[in-house]
Amino acid sequence: MGKVNTVLGPIPTEDLGITAMHEHIGFGLPGCDLDTQWWKKPEEAFEVTLQKLRRFREHGGKTFVDCTGIGNGRDIEYFQVLSRRTGVNIVAVTGFVAADSALPYFRKQSVEYLTDLFVREITVGIDGTDAKAGAIKVGVSRGGKLNELDKRIYQAAARAALITGAPIITHLCVDAQTSIDIFNEEGLPLNRVLFGHADDGGYLDETRDNLIAKLGGWVGFDTIGYDSEVEGAPYWSRPRQDRVEHFLRFIEKGYLDRAVISADANCCALGWPGLKGHSVNYLFEEFLPDLTKAGVGEEVFEQLLVHTPAKILTMQEPVKPKGLSLKQLQI
Repeated sequence: MGKVNTVLGPIPTEDLGITAMHEHIGFGLPGCDLDTQWWKKPEEAFEVTLQKLRRFREHGGKTFVDCTGIGNGRDIEYFQVLSRRTGVNIVAVTGFVAADSALPYFRKQSVEYLTDLFVREITVGIDGTDAKAGAIKVGVSRGGKLNELDKRIYQAAARAALITGAPIITHLCVDAQTSIDIFNEEGLPLNRVLFGHADDGGYLDETRDNLIAKLGGWVGFDTIGYDSEVEGAPYWSRPRQDRVEHFLRFIEKGYLDRAVISADANCCALGWPGLKGHSVNYLFEEFLPDLTKAGVGEEVFEQLLVHTPAKILTMQEPVKPKGLSLKQLQI
């Protein structure tokens, strides 16, 4: 029986149920707690978040993967309270959304230091709690290319994934070949990596997505709901129907078992307005009905929301990374 780390402790893979693979309780850039324009009272933020998670549960959702990295609003004790109050499993991550959003303290840290940090948060606990991360977050800095720190983070993430058996979730698919090369050099198979935001309106590349799938990686259509028709849509939005047709082309090529869907929505955005009305529940209230109209069946939804997330999130047997001694593995 496999297991997955949640903020309330490990659970059997079979208990994951319907899973949203790329979401946020609340995401902001470092310093967002000093915001004055978009700041919400804690009790207001709590109620809004409770409502969205309870709605998720009403739709049959059972597991919510919070992809908020270190320094971006990750609050483990808050996540624990929310999980207890709603009955939703919350999976937290270690790692960073991207190097350019990492706190200055981390910018000169070595690959070895970062590896140790990620491993510790997966095997011991996060921020002084006994809640263990269930995945590792990595990303790509502005400009669409991995910078030097991004590359160190990717190297460390690959080593930590091997040592712990945890999966990696990327913030973007861009510069995919560079990240694939790093994972190959570190000996990490791509079936432990979910390449996120393939449907991001600013970085579309179907050839890239096909390559990832052919190499055994997972492709995330996980900015669902950022539709250009919506008032205040951000720069990464795109027309709703374009996204649907893009996704249908991908699965029609035979890649259904390499895809996941999610909304990358904030329950309550930190330091920015978020997209009004957008939540994880867009999946059930808009996107799945759009797919149903296109003739997609229930068995496809079950694959996307239950079976594939379970394969990705299940902790694997540890493997010794290249170049590390057994002593270094005793973390």
